[in-house]
Amino acid sequence: MVFQNHSLLPWLSAYQNVELAVKQVFAGKMNKTEMKQWIEHNLQLVHMDHAMHKRPGEISGGMKQRVGIARALAMQPEVLLMDEPFGALDALTRAHMQDSLMEIQSQLNNTVIMITHDVDEAVLLSDKIVMMTNGSEATVGEVLSVELERPRNRLALAQDTEYNRLRSEVLKFLYEKQRKVEPLPQIKQVNKMQDMSQQTINKVVTINNS
Repeated sequence: MVFQNHSLLPWLSAYQNVELAVKQVFAGKMNKTEMKQWIEHNLQLVHMDHAMHKRPGEISGGMKQRVGIARALAMQPEVLLMDEPFGALDALTRAHMQDSLMEIQSQLNNTVIMITHDVDEAVLLSDKIVMMTNGSEATVGEVLSVELERPRNRLALAQDTEYNRLRSEVLKFLYEKQRKVEPLPQIKQVNKMQDMSQQTINKVVTINNS
């Protein structure tokens, strides 16, 4: 699993953080040489082999997330769950990470389930978008199939009719089908002055669009 926060141990290097996961899964199944090769292989997948001996405090936010992805991949999961993994990154780093994820998935051909609130990210990365209803008892609202050809180029897709149709469908679900507006509370008179011509009414209006 890959979290929004990279969750790396700050006193360990990138290599050691991945090694910790590998030892948990492959202890007794790999010897030291095989483990070393496997750790380096996964760091190479995310283009972090050049900084494998650096600690989290010595690398950027995007690089930390790459190490987090390498650690998850090194455990050989059949399904990789990613919980808003790029949410804390700036726009440019986020775009690079999205490209890296598509590249890795194409090489490994594994299943990735990503939780995201970013519409463009959902359409760019997905083969299928599962849209959830609001509230604590959320359920599956709609399922949208994304049949855009791979590999995908974000610049080319910006002008693609099907991409924009899919994006519009997600936005329609979010802003029309899921919009919930609570009724306005009653106006409460909180201060009545003797001179009614100068009466002051304070009111609080809340609109919840969650």
